[in-house]
Amino acid sequence: MRTLGGRYQLVQRIGIGGMSEVWRGHDRVLDRPVAVKIMAPAVAGTLGEVSGVDLVRSEARSAARLAHPNVAGVHDFGTSPGADREVPYIVMELVEGQTLSDHLAAGPLDWRIAVRVCAEVAAALAAAHAEHVVHRDIKPANIMLTPAGAKVLDFGIAAAIGTPEPDPDGPVLGTPAYVAPERFDGLPATPATDMFSLGVLMYHCLSGRLPWHAETNTELVQSQRFRVPDPLPPIDGLAPEVLDLCSRCLHKEPAERPTALVAALLLAEAVDARVYVPLTDPGAVRPRPRVSAWDQRAAEAPTSMALPAEPEDLTVPADRPGRHRAG
Repeated sequence: MRTLGGRYQLVQRIGIGGMSEVWRGHDRVLDRPVAVKIMAPAVAGTLGEVSGVDLVRSEARSAARLAHPNVAGVHDFGTSPGADREVPYIVMELVEGQTLSDHLAAGPLDWRIAVRVCAEVAAALAAAHAEHVVHRDIKPANIMLTPAGAKVLDFGIAAAIGTPEPDPDGPVLGTPAYVAPERFDGLPATPATDMFSLGVLMYHCLSGRLPWHAETNTELVQSQRFRVPDPLPPIDGLAPEVLDLCSRCLHKEPAERPTALVAALLLAEAVDARVYVPLTDPGAVRPRPRVSAWDQRAAEAPTSMALPAEPEDLTVPADRPGRHRAG
C-alpha cells in the first residue's frame, strides 16, 4: 500500500474528480481512519503565479481552524513526490454516511428534513464565515448525512474571504450549477457567494431539481446570471419565511442575500431544531464564547446568539439507497 508522509496509508480510492481524488486512509501514528484528498498533478501546476503547494497549504490552514459539529475537520497537510513536482494532499476526518446527492437521486426530500439539513449547512457556513473562510463549493455531493446530523465536506479547498482566483484567466473554481453569478465576472469568493450556493441547495432539496432549466453549462451560467429562478412548487406546511429565505439567497445582488447566521436561525426555527452558530461581535475577527439561546429574533440583534447542538435523527425513508462514503 502507498503511504504518504510516512504516516498515512492509502487503503481504497473512494472518489475522483477533475481537481483531486479522495482515498480512505489509515493514520498509522494515531491508529485511526482518515480521508486523504490528493490534488491532481496537472492542477497543482496550473494555479497561476502562486504554487499549488502554497495555495493548498494556505487553504488547509484556514480550514483547520474550524471546529464545528457540522463540519468535517481537517487534520493535516503534506506533499507527495510527483513526476515533475510536489503534489499536495490534505488529511481530513473520515465521515461515514450517505451524501445528500445520493438522497436527492431518489427525488426531493420531505421539507422538514430538507430544512433541517440546510439549517445545519448554514450553521457550518456561519462558523466558517466567522473565521473569514468561504467554502466555495457547497453542493449536495459535499454534504454528508450521518446519524448525528449533516456534515459539510471539502473545507480543505476553502479560501480566505476575498481571495482572488489563482488563475484569473482560468475556469471558476466550484460546480457551475452552484456558483454565484458574480463569480463568473471575476469577483472573489465572499460569504454572499456561499449563500447563493446554499439557496441553490435549498431549492434542490425542496423541489428535487435546480432553479433553472438548462441543457448545457453555458446555458446554465447565463440563466444564473440573468434569469430569475423558476417558482418553487407548492409545498404543504412549508413556512413562507423559508420560501422567502430561499429567494433572497438566490438574489443576483450579493448585498441582498442574508447572512449564514440569519439563515441558520430562521431555518432551525422553522423545524423546531437547534444548531450551533458563533457568537460574534460584528467588529470582531474571532468568535466569542457560545451562550445558550433559543430565539429567531437573535438573528436581528446587534450581537448574534448561539444555539447548543442537540442532534436529532435525520432518518430518511427506508426505500432511499444507502452506502458509505468519505469526504
